Amino acid sequence: MSYRSTTISVLMVTALYLLSPTLALGSNQTTTRDEAKEQPMKNAAHPHPYVGMWVTDDGNIRHNLLPNGRYDEARGSRESAYQGRYEVTERHIDYWDDTGFTADGEFVDQNTLHHGGMIFRRR
Repeated sequence: MSYRSTTISVLMVTALYLLSPTLALGSNQTTTRDEAKEQPMKNAAHPHPYVGMWVTDDGNIRHNLLPNGRYDEARGSRESAYQGRYEVTERHIDYWDDTGFTADGEFVDQNTLHHGGMIFRRR
């Protein structure tokens, strides 16, 4: 296989993965958006210490991290503006919104979360 065909193969697999990770990996398992909503947190039996309400200092954005690995985000007067699932690994948090949006953040300590250029405090 030439360098060019190898490069093209890698690009095709990468593009396929971005479009559909299950197809690129050859998996016959698929997860619908509704099923993803129901997926429990990996360590639901041993919840992390960050479960609860996290709020920006101005009170405009509020993340409620639920013990089942789901979150509910309110913005201003709009309750449940965004919902999805999340996973915490040590001090890192990954979010998967039900609409397909992804984001992440870092817990600085037990009471401070940095996420999306914002600072959240535990309430």
